[in-house]
Amino acid sequence: MKKYLKFFAILLISAVLAIACQMDQSSQKVVVYVSVDRVYAEPILAAFAAETGIEVLPVYDVEATKTTGLAQRLLREKERPQADVFWSGEFAQTLLLQDQGVLAAYQSPIAENLPPQYRDPEGYWTGIGGRARVLLVNTDRLAIARAPRSLADLASEQWPGSEVAIAYPFFGTTATHAAALYTAWEPETARDFFVALKQKNVQVVDGNSVVRDWVVEGRVSIGLTDTDDACSAVEKGDPVALVFPDQGPGEIGTFVLTGTVALVAGGPNPETGKELVDFLVSPETEQRLMTGGGSQLSLYPGATPSSCLAGQTIQGMTVNLEAIYDQLEPSKNDLSEIFIR
Repeated sequence: MKKYLKFFAILLISAVLAIACQMDQSSQKVVVYVSVDRVYAEPILAAFAAETGIEVLPVYDVEATKTTGLAQRLLREKERPQADVFWSGEFAQTLLLQDQGVLAAYQSPIAENLPPQYRDPEGYWTGIGGRARVLLVNTDRLAIARAPRSLADLASEQWPGSEVAIAYPFFGTTATHAAALYTAWEPETARDFFVALKQKNVQVVDGNSVVRDWVVEGRVSIGLTDTDDACSAVEKGDPVALVFPDQGPGEIGTFVLTGTVALVAGGPNPETGKELVDFLVSPETEQRLMTGGGSQLSLYPGATPSSCLAGQTIQGMTVNLEAIYDQLEPSKNDLSEIFIR
């Protein structure tokens, strides 16, 4: 009798442990703050949830304040973190969060083949995907052969402000691009460029996707935007073409942005946070991102770029990420004064 009781006790304990394990697995979750466009990020996060069984609770930023809004939220929550992972469409705000002690060091073994410039040496962030800042031209309004070839051309008298659109230059990737120009051109030259744009009443709109829409609709002839937004218009067959600015000898080159993934210090779910980081920085996810249109340039060596950029040889702007970060606040202060005053 005792033998049977012992046997049933073992079965009961095994059943309880199995149920507990299932309950624990089903209760696993990860909170991720996402400044990548939802249309690109959502399928990737859904794939992670399907493969791991971990519930993903994403918080997306709005277009007008991307990526700044989520970075400020993370700063406010520093003492009581609500997020586990920060997935950003650019890097400057991530460096800001690192400087402020918001991020935790985690060197993902999955990303060991990434070139060193795309990984923080201490593991506070890892790059994901590349995009370039380009001029999008409405070819019904302007022949591509007549389009400007340099950003500096936009400030010339040849291009009325009514024909040019930019996103607000103190949010998101446009703010990062501005800081890069402050680095590459020196602050005074960059400030003069933006002053000239303001004085000619360039069209300033709520985000890069709005810039794209204005060009596609023919409300302006030229827009400064990212390749993800520009390529989406090209692939739809809209009457537009891309110009990679400043590609001539001695010119500064096109600014190429990288997205970043980082673990939040003190997040409520650190282990599932690491699992999500591993998933996001993998070559497979980067390929998913490129296939979906959220990235156009691979960070992994030898990978094929997006079909939208097939045949393009891009001279990138050679600027140090830390130097861009150092110019982020000075440039934002200048540009807030110029465009809001």
